[in-house]
Amino acid sequence: MSRVCQITGKKVVAGNNVSHSNKKTKRKFYPNLQTKKFYIPEEDKWITLKVSTSAIRNINKKGISAVLAEAKAQGHL
Repeated sequence: MSRVCQITGKKVVAGNNVSHSNKKTKRKFYPNLQTKKFYIPEEDKWITLKVSTSAIRNINKKGISAVLAEAKAQGHL
């Protein structure tokens, strides 16, 4: 599976390594993704998602059902 958050849609972005002499070489910035299981009480089941740590904080704040509904509306799921 690719390195994309299933909730926020965060993905790998490209940038440069910049040396002391200001020489630039290409590099990648990876999102901080974690594979985590969440329990959905409305459906009485567990789901496994690959989510960024900021998405985990959103889930803790708003609840898994609200975050999943937002992600489906934005087309991330």
